[in-house]
Amino acid sequence: MTVQRTASTHTAGSSTVKRIALTAILTGMNIALSSFGIPVPGGHIYLNDVIIVAAALILGPRDAFIVGGIGAFLGDLFFYPTPMFVSLVTHGLQAAVISLLVGKVFRKDSIGSAFLAAAIGAVINVVGYTLGRAFIYATPEAASLKLPFQILQAGLGSVAGVLLIYRFGLKEQAEKILNH
Repeated sequence: MTVQRTASTHTAGSSTVKRIALTAILTGMNIALSSFGIPVPGGHIYLNDVIIVAAALILGPRDAFIVGGIGAFLGDLFFYPTPMFVSLVTHGLQAAVISLLVGKVFRKDSIGSAFLAAAIGAVINVVGYTLGRAFIYATPEAASLKLPFQILQAGLGSVAGVLLIYRFGLKEQAEKILNH
């Protein structure tokens, strides 16, 4: 769901500053959650997907791309630079597509639409990272070793991101920030 800006006593500049500030805060959260992973047998699960999905559900495609792509890129640059360009493209595309789907294609503000968009975003995430790892590590086998973790991470991030928005009130808070 892209937050609609309504006519109010505030100027367009005020709305723009609020949108930029919210985008920056969510980008920072993405970077922070990229800095550590939860160890699981054979790898790590990173929680930045939660913020990427949540941001995509409340921001427009451009801002969602910034939070998802640039945030993940910077997180990788600071903490593990090998996949940073894969993260830029994959998470950026994931966030922009989710935002476009909920804002333009589905045109229905519902948790069901959000879950469907997030599921499509999760597929983009899994496919993008699998192809990216195959390229970076030069073997499809190396990429397939991480596939179960990528599926788990994308699934958890999608579910948690949608729940943050629709069940824990983040959507209403974002609307208050952007519309008042």
